[in-house]
Order: sequence, then C-alpha cells, then structure tokens
Amino acid sequence: MSNETLRETLLFQPKHGYDRLDPAQKAEMESYCKDYAAFMDAAKTEREAVAFTVDMAEKAGFRPLQPGMTLKPGDRVYRNNRGKSIMLAVVGEKSLNDGVNICAAHIDSPRMDVKPNPLYEDSEIAYLKTHYYGGIKKYQWTTVPLAIHGVVYRRDGQLVNVTIGEDDNDPVLCVSDLLVHLSGDQMKKTLAEGISGEQLNVILGTIPLSGDDGADRVKLAVMNLLHEKYGMIEEDFLSAELTIVPAGKCREVGLDRSLLGAYGHDDRVCAYAALVPLLALGTPERTAVCVLADKEEIGSVGVSGMQSSCFETFVQDLCDSQGASLNRCFESAFCLSADVTNAFDPNFAETCDKRNNARLNYGVGVCKYTGSRGKGGASDASAEAMGYLRSLLDANGIQWQIATLGKVDQGGGGTVAAYMANRNIVTVDAGVPVLCMHAPWELVSKLDCYMTMKAMAAVYAGK
Repeated sequence: MSNETLRETLLFQPKHGYDRLDPAQKAEMESYCKDYAAFMDAAKTEREAVAFTVDMAEKAGFRPLQPGMTLKPGDRVYRNNRGKSIMLAVVGEKSLNDGVNICAAHIDSPRMDVKPNPLYEDSEIAYLKTHYYGGIKKYQWTTVPLAIHGVVYRRDGQLVNVTIGEDDNDPVLCVSDLLVHLSGDQMKKTLAEGISGEQLNVILGTIPLSGDDGADRVKLAVMNLLHEKYGMIEEDFLSAELTIVPAGKCREVGLDRSLLGAYGHDDRVCAYAALVPLLALGTPERTAVCVLADKEEIGSVGVSGMQSSCFETFVQDLCDSQGASLNRCFESAFCLSADVTNAFDPNFAETCDKRNNARLNYGVGVCKYTGSRGKGGASDASAEAMGYLRSLLDANGIQWQIATLGKVDQGGGGTVAAYMANRNIVTVDAGVPVLCMHAPWELVSKLDCYMTMKAMAAVYAGK
C-alpha cells in the first residue's frame, strides 16, 4: 500500500461542503433556505413559531391529539402546549414499545422582555423598562432598530396580539447609548459593565399630549397611541407578555449569498429543520416525534420548557392509543437534540480548539457533549450513540462534522439534551454552526442549514 493510499485510508481529512454539493442538491438547498427565511420573518417569538407550525401542520394533515384516540400507522397528530411549545408525531408501523425517533429543538431566543410595570417618562422622553432574557452581550442591543412582539391580556378579558416595528410603514424602537465624545468613564469599564441591565430602556416617544398641562405628558401621549391601536390601558401591562426583538428581515449575506443573517437562528434554524421533514414524512417504521420547546435559554423551565411533563403526557397519549408502555418507549427511543453550535471565527481563534470546532460550510455539527469546563450540565453521548448517528448520516450522504463549544476552560453552554437523556432516552446533540451566536444578528451557512434538515429527515426515517 502506497503512502498516499495509507494516508487516504487511515487519516481523517474533512472536505469543504461545496466541493461535495451536486447541482440538484444546490437547487434544493436554495429553495429550502428561501422558505426558511420566510419562517424567520414570521416567527420571532415562540408564540409566533407555534402559530406558524400549527398552520403548516394542519395543512399537512395533522390534527390535535386527544386522550383516548385510537391511532394507526400513518396518522399525523400534534399538541399545542399553551401556544408556547408544540409536539408533533407521525405514527409508525412498529409498536411504540419499540421506541420513537425524536428531533427536539427550542423556539425561544435571547431578547429583552418588557417588565410588568414598564412605562415611564424621564426628561420628556417616554420609555419601556426591560429585563433581558437569556445570555446576551447587553451593549449589542443598543443603537439597533427594535420591534415589539407579544400579547396583552386586557382588563376586559380579550387577548390582543401586538406587533410594532416589522411593517415597512411601522416606526421602530431603540435603546440609546452614550456618545463617544463623553464616554471617557464608560470606555474604562469592561464590556459586561459598559451597559447595565437597568439601562436597557426602550425609547417610545418624545411628543407631549397636546393641550395637556399635567405631569408625564409624553407618557400619556404614548399610552393614548397604544389605547387607540390595541385598546390598552396602562394597567394592562400587568397581564402582558411583550418582548423586544431586533426589527427587520432575514437577509442573504456575502457577495456569494452563501450565508443567512437574522435574529434568532438560535435555535429556530434547527426547529425549522426538524419540522419540515416531519411534515413531508410518509409512514415511518418507528413513530417520528418533533418537539419544539420553549424556555431553553433560561434553563428549559416552566410548563412550556423541556423539563415540563407535557412531553411525557404527549407520548403517554400516543402509547395509550396502542396499549404500549411509556417507559419501554423511552428506553428504546433515539433523540437528536437539535441545537446550534458555534462556528469557528478566525477573528477570535484563541477561544476555540480548531481541531474540534465546527466550521461554516462543512455540514451539520454533531456534538458528543456540550456543557461547560468539566462537561458540567452536559449530556455526554456514548460511543454506541455516536456510532449509530455517524452510520446513519453517512448512509444517507449527509455532510456532517464534529463540533465542540470552544476551548475547555473558555466557557460553554447547554441544550435540551440532558433533559431528554434524563428520561432514559439515548440522545445526541447536533445542529447548525452559528457565527455571532446570541447577538441581535446571527449568521449561518445555507449549506449547513440544508444538511441539518437532511439529518433530521434521516433520524425520522431511522435508516
């Protein structure tokens, strides 16, 4: 055997994705990414993502799962969990005692949440006070166009949807920052201290109510605008769920249009990749389940998070339709925890182990473990689990790469994987590599998005 043959046989040599992409795949990739961009424009919050998913699912023949339903292979069901998370399933040929194939992603993203009593006026400027949600670099959220999304439960009992800042005719909002000419003291602070959480106050208006001589004339004028459009009074903020997110659409990035820039790729890029192949799935051998969860960015807590028993209830109802055991189902199941990973950024090369970090355009990133430092909070997949997924992806011609989240002592992060594994479900992390993760504007590769979707399709099919 020649040295060159020996090298090709024994050494691992990753190849750039575009060197392996054929014209038919490229056309399919562009079509998929165009649809994904439309999803991103329509679904900037978990509520909007759930509503979008329900609409797509019902058009694809899915119906709400009710306790006591009798299900047969090929049936398509879903459960909308309080409008903030959703689970869908296509019933397979085999008994649920033989397990299910799961793709689990989350649909919440870092943002700023409006406080319960937020509206105030200072120096004749009206503001909303916020509390940031998830891990953000606070300074990144100043001086960028912002929008309000959410719902208000009014005193009269009506739930009102609120969106301001996305239509071309809408105004946008903003958090101010200090001019550089007066930033001597600010510039001496660390990046973490330069903007405090209590300074993330959103400017709403500056014009006082005409003909009024009382206090807080600008605040009153702003409240009047909200009342005219949404029927709100100030007290209604107490029962509102309003979020501040970056305004604007998903855009192609780069002269070659190879990247997509948007708010919230983490983790709606994986959520959409998990949803699309399930909607197109025929009758699989094992039941296929898609989970789009909420609250991952703050620990997967609450009734809509992955730690909630709503997932058990959904799968229990599936099992009851066949007289199957939930515990048997879980112990035979496989889950792809579909969450993003960091893409190697040569501008910050010192933070990563380049040999083990995902890169743009090399396909879906497979993470044996996440967590931080000593694998804290990780779900560490076994060799058998990694081997199964590796074989599955290779058999389907899917481009994939290994991924770890930075150098060992640099930091880290987690996914929903640990909560699935805690249910005795074999789980592996995989997802799209992202540049600028958790920033108001994140970047992903079209090729990686496409290959992640193809990976989800292979998991559902199980072969």
